[in-house]
Amino acid sequence: MSRYLTPSKIALLSLISIYTEGVVPNSSAIHVLSFLVSHVSPLEPGNRQSSSEEWKQQHSVSISDLEDALLSHQSSIPGRSVWDLFLKKIWSIDSCDALEVFFTEISDILAKTREEQIRERDAGLAPESGPMRLARCSPLGAFVRRAQLEFTRLQFHDSVKLWKGFVQYRLPTYHVWARKNPSEEQAPVDINLLELGLDTRSHLAHVAYGNIEDDAQDDRYISTKEVERLLEFQIGELQRFGGRVPEGMKSQLETIILSGVTLPNLIHYLRFLDSWRAGDYPSSFDNLHRYFDYTMHNRDKSSYQYALLNLAILQADFGCHGEAVSAMQEAVSIARESHDMNCLNFCMSWLYHFGKAFPEQMKDVQNTGMLGNEKEGLAFLKAKAKETEMWSLLSTTLLSEAKLELQNPRVSIENIVRASHLNVTKHLLNSMGPQLLLQTALYSRIGVTHLAWLSSEIFRHCYANNAPFEDYLKSTFRSCELLAQQGCYSEVLAHMNQMTPEKLRSLKTSQYWAFFSGILQLRRKIYNDDKVAASYLLSQLQAIDLPDNDLSLLLSFLSIEFMIRQGNYARALEAIENTAQSIHQENFDIQSQVKLLCLKARIFDKTDHPQRGFSLAMRAASIAHRSRLLPGLWEAICVLARVLLSLKEFPAVSEMVESIMPQILESNDCDLAAYAYSILVDANMGLAGKLWTEGQNTPAKKEYMNRALGYLDCAYEQYEEIEDIRGQCEMMAKKATVMHLTGDLVLANDYAAKYLDLQKQGGGRRST
Repeated sequence: MSRYLTPSKIALLSLISIYTEGVVPNSSAIHVLSFLVSHVSPLEPGNRQSSSEEWKQQHSVSISDLEDALLSHQSSIPGRSVWDLFLKKIWSIDSCDALEVFFTEISDILAKTREEQIRERDAGLAPESGPMRLARCSPLGAFVRRAQLEFTRLQFHDSVKLWKGFVQYRLPTYHVWARKNPSEEQAPVDINLLELGLDTRSHLAHVAYGNIEDDAQDDRYISTKEVERLLEFQIGELQRFGGRVPEGMKSQLETIILSGVTLPNLIHYLRFLDSWRAGDYPSSFDNLHRYFDYTMHNRDKSSYQYALLNLAILQADFGCHGEAVSAMQEAVSIARESHDMNCLNFCMSWLYHFGKAFPEQMKDVQNTGMLGNEKEGLAFLKAKAKETEMWSLLSTTLLSEAKLELQNPRVSIENIVRASHLNVTKHLLNSMGPQLLLQTALYSRIGVTHLAWLSSEIFRHCYANNAPFEDYLKSTFRSCELLAQQGCYSEVLAHMNQMTPEKLRSLKTSQYWAFFSGILQLRRKIYNDDKVAASYLLSQLQAIDLPDNDLSLLLSFLSIEFMIRQGNYARALEAIENTAQSIHQENFDIQSQVKLLCLKARIFDKTDHPQRGFSLAMRAASIAHRSRLLPGLWEAICVLARVLLSLKEFPAVSEMVESIMPQILESNDCDLAAYAYSILVDANMGLAGKLWTEGQNTPAKKEYMNRALGYLDCAYEQYEEIEDIRGQCEMMAKKATVMHLTGDLVLANDYAAKYLDLQKQGGGRRST
């Protein structure tokens, strides 16, 4: 099997030979040269932003590709196109011996070396004035020299196999060439068969070439170099986007293996990545060891730190955190000894992010002083990334610093802008995903929901093809969360169903998709008051147990919300305490603290101890205001207003909630808006009731009641948007009560009947 040469490379050599003969006119020369250079010296996949299909076409030149490129260009010979001359050239190689002669004479199209020119001058020979010659260091000249060298290295049986592959490669063009050149006799396989008076069905032809006309596409010739480049491309795609090897590519690789190609060591690394994504720990562990055992056996031991790096990432992904930290520490030590700054920077970055996710596993590392504190670690990473010009690492470090400073929006936005400028100027498309995800989170925290939605949609529509699938999945979930807040459940379902099964073949991405879908369904079932479905979904989601603190907290908040709605306040308080204790200081988030304080204050309000929740609500509001956490601030003010209602501070409650209603509506959170409207209903009814107890039947009393009715309608609409059955029932009950107090018994009965219908509707959903 050839290490480099293939039939397509022989075809390219033939086209280069035609170009040097001077028969390609100037009008076609640029096109021919562009075609040759694009296939002779293809760009690496990491250095160009093109689709995988375009990249693969660069490395596989079929005879149809050559026909499409050359047929429309006329040559300097009248009546002949460049394609006609190309066919004549490849069919002039009429035997295996002719192929040997072709490679022997191909060096004649190269310029003579300086030593050869000196010898000819000393011998008194005049310079040759023949066709043009290629510079030996030019792309085409280097390709010709490499092809000739590789052919001289071939064993005889490999050169014969290359000839058979070339016969198969050019066979589809036989009839076209024979029609254009009727005066020349040529067998479709070998000129020697024609001289012996044999055809391709003869016994000798069958022994030498097999049933070549029928099996032209079954044994496609491929070199070891092409297999290696194919594996490099597949590994690059898997590392960039995650996922697994497609089934079609698996079958092609199996065919290549069965054809007897000498496989590079990269095949073990590709199998490692595929097994890892599939969740097969033993196979991935075995293939990783096999790859690096072969690599360090055939080369030097400079790859040892990368073996440890991959091993640490693998161990961490399968929950072996202690082993992962040990392997990464050893990788850091070896990278420092060998002065491998790229590996060292990546290891330090991984340790920092791992420490944020699993702080309890990093205590021993922090005691050694390897990383220092968070800010020192980030400063070190920024400095080293600038020194080594690792712009992707610098962008990631800036985004990590922005995430660390989320409680200070000014500093966070500044770091995001710096990372964005770096991504644009350095063309770091892979870093746009984390940047836009962080922008979405930041805009949501400061209450600018429309910008959060816009950032998420920009990522999904513009950068999804250049980002890991996990980032795309998280961005889709953020968009679905914003849609679910507005009750757009049909759009949520459409977004989640856009994930094709091929993209979810990886175990980790499949788990994330199942968790995100379950969270969205759980929220809807809680609003629908479907206890059975919500309990089932909650148990299923808790069993997934993803290593993501933000998702774990989100599930905890939903479970506490479910307990509150079911009236299980003791368990809800216990869950709040457990959640607060599980939050580590290293990954502490102000938003989680504000949410827990609000939930606890709501429980005290539900259990007729609102005064105990006063300090909690004030503390939550103070923290949210100081951190510019605006949605949390509005929620804390609403909880505080509910506490003040129990103290009969109706004017203060009405004024306070009305002042923040525009901002609440801008946040596009129907649940929060409905909660605020219901507080305004109670405040206005309280003001009307105070006038009624004082015996004042004034127009102000009627005005307060009318305002309460208006707010009741607004609250009901918001609850209806998100399908909150319990909230709708509560609003109908309050409306029936107001109608009864105003003496309109007919409307009161109608609203009471609608209340019963809503309860039946909720009961019907629970039964189904």
